[in-house]
Amino acid sequence: MQFVLTDYVEQALSQAVYDKLVDGTFAGHIPSRKGVVGFGATLSECQDELRSTMEDWILVGLKLGHPLPVIDGIDLNRKPRREPVETL
Repeated sequence: MQFVLTDYVEQALSQAVYDKLVDGTFAGHIPSRKGVVGFGATLSECQDELRSTMEDWILVGLKLGHPLPVIDGIDLNRKPRREPVETL
């Protein structure tokens, strides 16, 4: 089974850049997604935070009707197809 949102998030996270800060904590960002940043005491915590921020970024963008960039052929801007109830 394929989950479009999960695939979109995974593709975006594959572009993430992480830095170890002077205090030993980590910062991560996705260069092509303005404002998508995460911080954590460990790299794993930073990755989790970045994933959460990316998911929130998508949800806010969809809710506000902002065009989201196509990632690896995944286009979240298309209107969903609605199937008649009888097909269920």
